[in-house]
Amino acid sequence: MLDQVNTIAPDVFGKGLKIGVVMGRFNENVCHGLRDACLAELVNLGVAAGDITLATVPGALEAPLVLQTMAKSGRFDALIALGAVIRGETYHFELVSNESGAGITRVGLDFNIPIANAILTTETDEQAEVRMTVKGREAAQVAIEMVNLHKALRA
Repeated sequence: MLDQVNTIAPDVFGKGLKIGVVMGRFNENVCHGLRDACLAELVNLGVAAGDITLATVPGALEAPLVLQTMAKSGRFDALIALGAVIRGETYHFELVSNESGAGITRVGLDFNIPIANAILTTETDEQAEVRMTVKGREAAQVAIEMVNLHKALRA
């Protein structure tokens, strides 16, 4: 039966794609690690460096607005959000984590554009540092795969 099902295989070939990346600057070392891994992986998957636009914002709460502006421009096939929210001693962690995530999701749905959300939410700096390289690479892979999936579904 499975051989009769129309299956769309994952496709992470990024040649010709235009990708917008928004990076928060708060928790700078982790954000730079995410950025470096993400950009290297985008290029590794075929996206030309000149087809990548990187914008920075103060922190995770500011990312959705810039993602919305990028989505509205129609210049990008996919977007990527990078950042790090590390738990402190106040409720601020939950607020920033929840609101930035909800905003990012809303932009993707409102503008029908794939957005890879790689804003880390961790308990400690150490957890974020351990995850930043893998999560940065995964964000690039997710963005490209989702663009290609959308294209395949529309064809």
